Parts: sequence; structure tokens; C-alpha cells
Amino acid sequence: MADAKQTIENGKAVLGIEFGSTRIKAVLIDEEHNPIATGAHDWENQLVDGIWTYSLDMIWNGIQDCYTKMADDAKKKYSVTITKLAAIGISGMMHGYLPFDKEGNLLVPFRTWRNTITGEAAAELTKVFDFNIPQRWSIAHLYQAILNKEEHVKKIDYFTTLAGYIHWQLTGQKVMGVGEASGMFPIDSASRNYDAKMLEKFDALDNVKAYSWKLEEILPKVLTAGENAGTLTAEGAKKLDVSGNLEGGIPLAPPEGDAGTGMTATNSVAVRTGNVSAGTSVFAMVVLEKALSAVHEELDLVTTPSGDAVAMVHCNNCTSDLNAWIGLFKEFSEMFGMNIDMNDIYGKLYNNAMTGDKDCGGLLAFNLFSGEPVIGLNEGRPMFARKPDAKMNLANFMRTHLYASLATLKIGCDILFKEEKVKVDTLYGHGGLFKTKGVGQSILAAAMDAPVAVMETAGEGGPWGMAVLAAYMVNRSEGEALEDYLSGKVFHGEKGTVMQPDPADVKGFDEYIASYKAAIKAQKDMVEALPL
Repeated sequence: MADAKQTIENGKAVLGIEFGSTRIKAVLIDEEHNPIATGAHDWENQLVDGIWTYSLDMIWNGIQDCYTKMADDAKKKYSVTITKLAAIGISGMMHGYLPFDKEGNLLVPFRTWRNTITGEAAAELTKVFDFNIPQRWSIAHLYQAILNKEEHVKKIDYFTTLAGYIHWQLTGQKVMGVGEASGMFPIDSASRNYDAKMLEKFDALDNVKAYSWKLEEILPKVLTAGENAGTLTAEGAKKLDVSGNLEGGIPLAPPEGDAGTGMTATNSVAVRTGNVSAGTSVFAMVVLEKALSAVHEELDLVTTPSGDAVAMVHCNNCTSDLNAWIGLFKEFSEMFGMNIDMNDIYGKLYNNAMTGDKDCGGLLAFNLFSGEPVIGLNEGRPMFARKPDAKMNLANFMRTHLYASLATLKIGCDILFKEEKVKVDTLYGHGGLFKTKGVGQSILAAAMDAPVAVMETAGEGGPWGMAVLAAYMVNRSEGEALEDYLSGKVFHGEKGTVMQPDPADVKGFDEYIASYKAAIKAQKDMVEALPL
């Protein structure tokens, strides 16, 4: 392992920062891609006037606190102050809507991926493009604002995502990595750029013609992994490091989305590889050998950070409801004076779940904090249900909540694997669901009926993946493809710990999903019956 102190002193360390939905995290890596310092800032989205959002103050306070903690971690470990870096990369939650006027003023509060308020726009654009446009995509948010005749639309000079916004503020460059851009507007993988025919179709829409701008003029410029995306300005350095120690002039990689960094962090950017990121939301991504045979509303077509086509199943809900139940057990233990570490509570409950019935014994849970387009639900209503004769015990209770966290993902992936016959050699799991060894991995293998691998580096996840993308930009050989750089210089052939699906678990999960699907109408009725 390289000497971390010397790496930092020589300005050879690389920084990745990722804005997750509940945590902003910074990971500093050495010349061998090993994490050497980290920092994190917890935050939560806010529901303001029916819109899930984060304020600009929350964004900047968060990244500054995150950077400060990372720099403090480096100082404490190595007695060194960070003044220069080899490269920086910014990544974040994909999609959403941040529109700005010519003066750089935000025209409406940030509308995050979590909002399910663009159904009309998404449906119309899907029909016009003959290409699935999910509700959370940036273009759906823009077109919905047009359909709503919102006053701000005529003032738009630029619109972007969270990662694109931060990058712009740090460098002055209105650019975006192709993977992140593919969640704004469809990408043509041949040109590694926005699909030109679809841009023309959008501009030709009657509702769009009234505006003076053309869509391509207000979108970020698309870059692929390895390209230089600008340098940190002196003003940007002050915005990032409030201590003033960090110098400007540091090259930045193209800003990417959490999907692209997840692919990078799990070495799944090559054909027939895939990964599943499971945290507040959950998504599966598989790099395609060939085009899909049909348009499916449950399947998104995005790209790798290099621009190769990827099929994606994205679900808005994963561990939020599961975490809420774990919180109740923590509260219960504290009532009795037990100060039990949360990791121990998760570990005990998760492992106990594996002793439960394969089909959860007749228990059923919906983990829906927010709307879920995969099953046609516009609002969230978490629900736990059981029949009077169900086998109600702790193991089954926890198992049903683990199953629920992946239920909608399985529904979408069944279309990908069973209908479209897409082949995947191994799925790589990363995110909070996989922290308890073997449990989330086993549940995912059962849900997907495919081998699931978890790597040691998966614990650092997206921010580490973003740091690796930034390192690739400054360290790659001429003509070296991202998948070759990852396999040869980052993972060195590591395959991770692979778990094969247990046939009994697969059968049990299928039986659970049959009950889940049968109860979806009841879930929709509950949304109408309980207009909270």
C-alpha cells in the first residue's frame, strides 16, 4: 500500500464526493485506489408544498461539512493538511430538476428524483419518442412544467441535476458525464451524446414551440469517462473547503450519477455484468449485449460512464421502511436500559430473518414511503398485513420486510430476465442492505435467481467509485478503456464473495411476490382511502 501521508503531501490523492439521498460522503484514495480518508454528512429531503426537495443551503452546508470531516480525518491519521489533489469527482442522485436563469438564479426549488408528479409528461414523451421516459427523469420534469404552464419555464437558460449543479459551481463548466446525462434525456450510444432525432421531436412539440430556447441549448454538454471536465476555480475551492487550505487548478472528472459510480465501484461496466445498489432507493443495472425487443415502462435505458447501453430497473423505495422498524426495536431496547449498538441490532435481526419461512409464513409488507411507478403507485403508504392464521414471529416479520425492500425490483427484473431473456453472468451488490454479511446478498440472489457477488470495496460504494473515475481521468493510458482500467489496475481480477441462489429461497420469494402482486390493488385503494 502506498504511503498515504506522502501521497497527500505530493498532491497525488484523488477525491470523490457523492450526494446520496440520506448521506453526503467523501472518499480520498491513494495511487493504488485504496481509501485513505473519509468524511460524511447526514441529511434528509424535505416535503415542501408537496415536493421532495433539498435547499441550496442544505447542499452547500452538507458538502462543506463532508469535506471538512474528510480533511480532518486525513489530518488526524497522517498529520498532513490537504492543499492540492490530483483530481476530484462529484456524483449524486440521478435525475431531478434544477432550472436556472441567465444570472444563475434557481428558478424553482430543486425537484428530486423521488417526486412522482410528472406522470402526464412521462407518458406523452414515452409515446412521442417510442422510448421509455420515467417520471423522475429531468426531461419529464421540464415537460411537466411546460404542460402546467409554469411561469419560470420561459426564463430557463440552463437546467441540470444535483451533481451537474455542484460541478458547475466548482468549475464554471456546464458539462455532465454521459451516464448522468442519460438520466436527463435519452442518449445515442453510437454518438455518446443526446439522441439527435429525439431532440428534434421535443423541439417540434406544439407545447414547446412557444419558447425561445432550443432543448440542446439549455442541457449540459455531454462528456465520457476519462475526459477532462474543467478545473477547480479559486472561488470553487473556497466553496468546497471553508478553511481556505485547498488550492484551485485541480482537474475535475465529468460529474456522474450514483448509477454510474455504482457500476464503477463494482467493476460492472462490461457487457453481461450488472449491479444492484440497495439503500433508500434500489436499482439494478445490466450492460446489454443487444437492444431490447420492446419498450417497457418498468425498464429504463441509460448508459455506463463510457456511454454503453444499460437496462435499468429503478425503484423509489428500498430500506426506509425497514430502517423505521429497526428504529422501533432500538427504541424498545432503550426503554429497558439496554444500550445496544445499531449495527448489532441490524445484525441480529437480519440473521434471525434467515431462520424464517421461505415464503414469510403468510406475512406481507409494502415498504412504500413514496410513489412507485414500477407498480403504478403515485403516493406512498407503508403497510404491514397478515392473515389471522399467518405464522407471526420475529423471523418471519423481519424476513417479509427484507423481501419487501426488493419486491418491486424483482417485478421489474423479471421482465428483463424472463421476458427479454437478457443474460447476466454475475450481479454485484452494494449499498446499505449488504452490510450484514450474507443476508442481503442471499435475499437478492433469491429475488434475481442469479449469482450475487459482494466486494470488500462495496462498503465505500459510490463516492469511492467516483474517486476511481477521477483517477481514471488522470492516470489512464492512451486509448485504455474504462473496463480494462478497472479490471487491470483497480480490481486486479477480484471477483468478490459470490453467493449462488438457493432454489428453496427462489421458490419462497416467488410465492411471496405472487401474494404481493395480488395485494397491489389493496395498496392503491389504501392511498385513496387514507389521503394523509
